[in-house]
Amino acid sequence: MTVQAPLIDRFARAITYLRLSVTDRCDLRCTYCMPERMTFLPRAEVLTLEELHKIALAFIARGVRKIRLTGGEPLVRRDMLQLVQALGRQLGDGLDELTLTTNGTHLAQFADDLAAAGVRRVNVSLDTLDRATFASLTRRDQLPQVLEGIAAAKAAGLKVKLNTVALKGLNEAEIPELVAWAHSQGHSVTLIEVMPLGEVDGDRFDHYLPLDAVRRDLESRWTLVPNAERSGGPARYVDVAETGGRLGFITPLTGNFCEGCNRVRLTATGQLFMCLGGEAQVDLRAAVRSDDPQAALDAAFARAMGEKPERHNFVIDRAGAAPALARHMSTTGG
Repeated sequence: MTVQAPLIDRFARAITYLRLSVTDRCDLRCTYCMPERMTFLPRAEVLTLEELHKIALAFIARGVRKIRLTGGEPLVRRDMLQLVQALGRQLGDGLDELTLTTNGTHLAQFADDLAAAGVRRVNVSLDTLDRATFASLTRRDQLPQVLEGIAAAKAAGLKVKLNTVALKGLNEAEIPELVAWAHSQGHSVTLIEVMPLGEVDGDRFDHYLPLDAVRRDLESRWTLVPNAERSGGPARYVDVAETGGRLGFITPLTGNFCEGCNRVRLTATGQLFMCLGGEAQVDLRAAVRSDDPQAALDAAFARAMGEKPERHNFVIDRAGAAPALARHMSTTGG
């Protein structure tokens, strides 16, 4: 592939990582993510497979080296595997890595095909190993399916990283057990602070758990050795000496990580968000459907680079506060 001018924002950060949402729909209803009666986008507004592919190729031509497919839950989209296969053909030709974030409920069905298409690792959201807690948090009793999916991914040769949202009073006490289990299975774990995106049925403040407190607790149990690994995202890693596994921390609230941001996010409707915590967006759907898609995409990229903010301003500091942004994480892409 012919590489064009790289995408550089006004803070001299190169954009090399695209998080590409293929759907806002999800088969779980995690309490910290969305309300039970979630309203999803009309299917007619969602980009076609061909449009998603065309936009992804345009990003690769401008220097994006890593694409993570997200949702909602990406594996609920019927033609999802075709997109994976199409993008997999770009590996080694402009694209270094193609990855996926999933809740794991359909992973057993797709693990072998994902590996065959060139995916080498997946992130699986898992906040608990307790079936009752899982059913309460996700409003769906599907922990066995998720664990089956994780096992299938491992069997297919995929590297698995578990993403765990730390929630005060819900899974707080279980975090050491979950980390130990994951490491015993050969999986790494990344802990994440809950993010104030979109209205939910409860108050996130009630369950906001700063990760500095979690880390202090883990340090009283284990030896955490700092690790300089970077996966392209915002996580900072340590190795746990006693378990032999890797543990990451994503701290949007207690430790802003924006100074080296190399990411942008495209929604399933083609809206490009330059920051998860920002309102600014650029319409790539209109660009790709225009009479001259290449020129329109180039103009849209230029605008996006000029509008990418230096940092987000997430905060959860009091009960009853409105979310930082009205849109849900599932809309933007996790």
